[in-house]
Amino acid sequence: MSWRRVPRCWWWRAAPGPACSVARGRRPILDMSYSRHFLDFQGSSIPSAMKKLVVTALSPNFRQAVTLRQDAPVPLPGDGELLVRNRFVGINASDINYSAGRYDTSVKPPFDVGFEGVGDVVALGLSASAHYSVGQAVAYVKAGSFAEYTVVPAKEAVPLPSVKPEFLTLMVSGTTAYISLKNLGGLSEGKKVLVTAAAGGTGQFAVQLAKKAKCHVIGTCSSDEKSGFLKSIGCDRVINYKTENVESVLRKDYPEGVDVVYESVGGKMFDLAVNSLATKGRLIVIGFIAGYQSPTGSQPIKAEFLPAKLLKKSASVQGFFLNHYFSEYKMALQHLLKMYEKGELVCEVDLGDMSPEGKFIGLESVFRAVDYMYMGKNIGKIVVELPHSVNSKL
Repeated sequence: MSWRRVPRCWWWRAAPGPACSVARGRRPILDMSYSRHFLDFQGSSIPSAMKKLVVTALSPNFRQAVTLRQDAPVPLPGDGELLVRNRFVGINASDINYSAGRYDTSVKPPFDVGFEGVGDVVALGLSASAHYSVGQAVAYVKAGSFAEYTVVPAKEAVPLPSVKPEFLTLMVSGTTAYISLKNLGGLSEGKKVLVTAAAGGTGQFAVQLAKKAKCHVIGTCSSDEKSGFLKSIGCDRVINYKTENVESVLRKDYPEGVDVVYESVGGKMFDLAVNSLATKGRLIVIGFIAGYQSPTGSQPIKAEFLPAKLLKKSASVQGFFLNHYFSEYKMALQHLLKMYEKGELVCEVDLGDMSPEGKFIGLESVFRAVDYMYMGKNIGKIVVELPHSVNSKL
């Protein structure tokens, strides 16, 4: 690239770079000739406005908390950033914790929502162009993914061979299972592992990773369809709690208890899991979805008996929050990506094809997708597809 080219002017919004001129009330004209990659729009048509979901009132009721904006400005990437056109976004149980303001009480509405996305790079800053190019597929974990476009720091993006929803299953759900079991599970051959909500977005990975560690895996679920899926990914004993009593099955089939519990339900299931622990058993709390929709965000547990129960068995209960393990995140994700590419890992995606109103397409369907999750209908990770812009040539 020659640095002696004749400067050209592009129309765009305010951004770093030498301005050729600024007309009052109009977008500034910017000279971007010093790098054809800087905010490179070749082959794409990027609008000035987009749709996105915004939390406008704090509430665990997602529909009451979140508003769909039709005319939000498309953000502008800085020097080390990428502008990603989202193609698939992931639904997480904790989306309603975020909309209720439970993670950071100092943040007040309005603020963006959504944790993860997969899409195409459609524009980027100069230093970001050293590692990325327009049209490249990437995934990311960053607040604000429920939007048609999201700015992502290049250092936090994950390059992908293609845009596929299966990759999205690994970003939060897969890494949560991998890192928590690796650090807290103490898995080894022959250990008995109980996974609650086993057919869900993260449960599916806990089942598979425990099986690869040669453990005996027990999974709870709520339907025959989910039972079939769990058996297909290697679950040794599936308990459909709609047709079987989980406590009775565990007491009868596993009288000595289970060694590890991967627990994401909370409430009565947490109490049951504690009671089912073997001597030196470990219970990993990765969530408590049963209580998220309540005003307090949790359901009552028999905590007053917990110290005695743990002491009697030399057992432990430990929480896992992915944000506290980001030093291990990239290693875990790369490991999971390799497993998937080798065909060693099933990444089940639920795009809502079997939901009453059909597939989850467009940001409008995020509301339905959240409801679908809390009705316990999904098998695998719930993903919403955002269709191509009709003007896009990428």
